[in-house]
Amino acid sequence: MATQVSNAVYNSSFCPDYASFFGFAGAGLATIFSSIGSAYGTAKAGMGIAGMGTFRPELIMKSLIPVVMAGIVAVYGLVVSVLIAGQLEDKPYSLFSGFVHFFSGITTGLTGVASGYAIGIVGDYCVRGYGQQAK
Repeated sequence: MATQVSNAVYNSSFCPDYASFFGFAGAGLATIFSSIGSAYGTAKAGMGIAGMGTFRPELIMKSLIPVVMAGIVAVYGLVVSVLIAGQLEDKPYSLFSGFVHFFSGITTGLTGVASGYAIGIVGDYCVRGYGQQAK
């Protein structure tokens, strides 16, 4: 009886063929947007290191922390993409699961953009300030 109910659910409109598109889109958007945020944060913090390195080259290695932090943002997006892709199997895939994976990917990606932006700006100012007054 339970098998008949589950087959009826999987063969109904709850599991359309296009539902997996949303899961793959979520996995892709998590990686893409997190990488964009990571790239911006790395570039912005790198500009601060380049500006500070001309005056105090002995402090360059201590000032790489914002660049490493911005690089980790892309890894978070990649981890979420792998988790989403791991749940995309050959079994019936519901539209609810597709939307959950899509919006979790979008949320992770846009959070990566925001954190990369913040890390870049704060890292730039902190590195330049550290170059002026290293204690």
